[in-house]
This record gives sequence, structure tokens and C-alpha cells, in this order.
Amino acid sequence: MNVNDIQIVLTASLVTLACVIPGCFLVLRRMTMFGDAISHAVLPGIVAAFLFSGSLNGIAMIIGASLTGLLVTLLIELIQKKMRISPDASIGITYTFLFAIGVIMVSLLSNQTDLDQECVLYGDITLVPLDLGMWGIPRQIWIASILDIVLIITLLVGYRGLWVSTFDPSFAAATGIATVFWHYLLMGMVSLSTVTAFESVGAIMVIALLTGPAATAALFARSLPRMLVIASISGIISCILGYILATILDASIAGAIAVMNGLLFFISLLIRKFIRN
Repeated sequence: MNVNDIQIVLTASLVTLACVIPGCFLVLRRMTMFGDAISHAVLPGIVAAFLFSGSLNGIAMIIGASLTGLLVTLLIELIQKKMRISPDASIGITYTFLFAIGVIMVSLLSNQTDLDQECVLYGDITLVPLDLGMWGIPRQIWIASILDIVLIITLLVGYRGLWVSTFDPSFAAATGIATVFWHYLLMGMVSLSTVTAFESVGAIMVIALLTGPAATAALFARSLPRMLVIASISGIISCILGYILATILDASIAGAIAVMNGLLFFISLLIRKFIRN
């Protein structure tokens, strides 16, 4: 591997770690479709932030995605509770509606700006080494590293609230723990992870990073810390193998990483079944 290869794999690994932390909680709460909804529905917020700031960089993009992520959460719960629509239907209607709006916005702007529709949907991690930041280190590596630190600090500080509200929400509510706060904090974490992965792997592939490593870890882990560690290792392995596969096939790196996520899950499923037998 040359320097560019290392930078691409490192970026993919950092982005995967940013998705693993909230992804584990989504899997444990059986809310993976919420992650799917947010990862797609933040697209209008990203485009709106781009129109406001004129750049894909900066705090405006993070704010736009985060606000849209919280908006889709509110809309899903509003439709589900007030309109008495089933959870899966409310999620499907809301996120496809917002995602379609985002796709239309991107297509309308594609001829006027450098905001490319295909890049938005699928990402282009091969461009990471060309966008250098401080000390000659690619900007995406800086952004993903900072987000990982923020998410780790949030996890450490709010571990008890996230843990109790995930495994025993009734007990959490009875003991005065604000379950609604922790719910929206988790949705905010998902939104931040999504906007970080936006440039690298695109909106469509984020759900694979949010779900795959966490689902694989859930097959073996018996505690939340172990699940986070196993999911992180699984995600990094998927990034390395996915990059090798994409290089051999001359295919999409993000797509190859998602394929490896799926393969690791099914292999792990077979291993667990063999061990139990």
C-alpha cells in the first residue's frame, strides 16, 4: 500500500468507527430503520447548508444535517402517535419523502455548482488524498477523527443514561432518567455520523456502516463494552478487505466495504451456529 491507499483506508476506518458507536445502540434498541431513515433524510439539510454556506466544509454542514436528523425523528414520532400509523410505515413515508426532496434539490443544482448527484448518493472516497488540510493530512481524516473523539467523550459522559434507557427504559423513566433526552441525543449522534460519512461513502452506504458491524458484534458480545470493541474491529476489517476487493475488481470502494460488512455478518452467523451445535 502507498500513502494514498493508507489515507483512504484510514478515512474509511475512522468513518466506520463514527458509525459504530451510535449503531450499536440502534441495534440494541431495535431501531436500525431509524438509522436508515436519518442517513437518507439528512440529504435536504446537507443541500440547504451547502446553499447557505457555498461549501461542503464547515460547521454549516454539520448543523444542517443534525437539524434535519432531529426533524425526521420528530416527524416519524408525530405520524406514529398522532395519526396512529405503524412505526415501519411512518419511517418509510417520512424518510423517502425527505430523501426524494434532497435528490431533487441536488439534481437541480448539479449544473450550477460542484455538488454532484452521484457523489452525494455513493460518495467518492478516492478523492480523500487530494483534499489536504492542516499539516498535509487529508481534511476528511481530521473531521472524522474529531467526530470520533466527540462521540467517545459523549459515550463516556452519558454511558449510564444511554445504557439504562437502552436496556430498561421503564426502569430509567421510573428512576427519573430523561429517556426522551437520551433518545434525541442518540439521534443527534446518528446525524453527526451521517454527515461525516456523507463525502466519503455517500448517503446510501451509511446504513451499512451503522448496522453491519454492530449486528455482527451482537452475535457474540455479552456486554455493551465488548459489543463496541467487536463492532469496531469488525468495521475496520471490513474497510481493509473492502478496499482490497475494490482494487482487485476496480469497483466502488464504499460498495465493496458494504459487501464485506455483509459477508462478515453471515460468516459470523455460521460460526455462532457451529459453536452452539
